[in-house]
Amino acid sequence: MKISPSLLAADFLNLSSEIEKINASEADFLHLDVMDGVFVPNISFGFPVLKGVAKVCKKPLDVHMMTVEPEKWISHVRDLGAAIMNVHQEACLHLYSTVQHIHEAGMMAGVTLNPATPVETMTDIIQDLDLVLLMSVEPGFGGQPFINHTLEKVKKLKTLRDGSGSKAMIEVDGGVNDKTGALLAAAGADVLVAGSYVFGNPNMNEAILSLKNL
Repeated sequence: MKISPSLLAADFLNLSSEIEKINASEADFLHLDVMDGVFVPNISFGFPVLKGVAKVCKKPLDVHMMTVEPEKWISHVRDLGAAIMNVHQEACLHLYSTVQHIHEAGMMAGVTLNPATPVETMTDIIQDLDLVLLMSVEPGFGGQPFINHTLEKVKKLKTLRDGSGSKAMIEVDGGVNDKTGALLAAAGADVLVAGSYVFGNPNMNEAILSLKNL
């Protein structure tokens, strides 16, 4: 299992030390939620903060754009040196074009689905994707309870992916801990995004390893 700790749950008064702990951990990525207050009812951090994070973070950056018109920010995300750019299916009028532009910028392309968006919407594009992110809470705020129906969505998405021959990883974000993580692993998830469970643990790497070993 790959783990992508969510910076949204970090102590922002001690951000540098929080990132250093992630650098020293067994985390596979660092998950960055960019919220615009329009697509989701919250604002997180913008590119000045992300540039600072990118300078000190040694883990590949998994940038999750919770914004309207995410295609406008492809070059900015590229310039961070990000490994993955995630865009919401619900925010992209021309999703195929956006995915192609992300690839042309040299990044892996991910598409995110809100809890009420069926996985079947990925049928005609999953072969072009490197990752599909399923939200297991409503996007916008951390600390929400896990939506149990996500387990069925993971199973359906795995069937769709395997049947298409796609190599896309299945990532899940929201309410992830050791208990929900075990259920997601059994359902077929490949990557778990964890915020409070990792950053709220005095020993971050212990929390990360408990998820990696599921």
